[in-house]
Amino acid sequence: MTDFAYDYIQKFCIVGNSAVGKSSILVQLTDKRFLGAGSEPTIGVEFGSRLIDLDDGRKIKLQIWDTAGQESSRAVSRSYYRGAEGCLLVFDVLNRRSFLDLHIWLDDLKQWAEEEVVIILVGNKVDSEESREVTSEEGKDWARENGMEYVETSAKTGQGVEEAFERTAKKIHERLLQDREKMAAKRKKQQGSFPSLQLGAARKSAGGCC
Repeated sequence: MTDFAYDYIQKFCIVGNSAVGKSSILVQLTDKRFLGAGSEPTIGVEFGSRLIDLDDGRKIKLQIWDTAGQESSRAVSRSYYRGAEGCLLVFDVLNRRSFLDLHIWLDDLKQWAEEEVVIILVGNKVDSEESREVTSEEGKDWARENGMEYVETSAKTGQGVEEAFERTAKKIHERLLQDREKMAAKRKKQQGSFPSLQLGAARKSAGGCC
């Protein structure tokens, strides 16, 4: 399949604290392999892409930017929020601090990302269930309170990784179709008003008063 065999392009970003597994999630999605715990932290941003199928047979090409979690790289990361249609907000279920810091990343997205960006909350590293510091219920509650969906993943086993991207991509596409329908209805309504305007003009030209 060539790089041109797709119908839509969507820009994604992955954000969250350092070491929550953002790069591992990206590599699992694009290469079907586990990056490993000994990998170097992302400096700045890393990029990957993946094609996914819609229910109607059309394809979306995801262009995914993995942003650094270190404070020193935040300014660089923010520049990649602009234009992103989807975002995975990731925390580590084994690290409560990464969960408590979610509000910092969400505030960043509200300030720097597009107003209509679709955000999904991702709790990563669920393959180590016995070491959890954040429960599924806490993740679901936080997501619900902030108006987003919640998916748990394991970048090590692949659990939930494709689901997180697919759910976000399909939600973006649904919004696109809804916006198109609204625009079509608006144009139809505007076109429907033209005859009455023309009729009024014709009456005036015929000598009608007022």
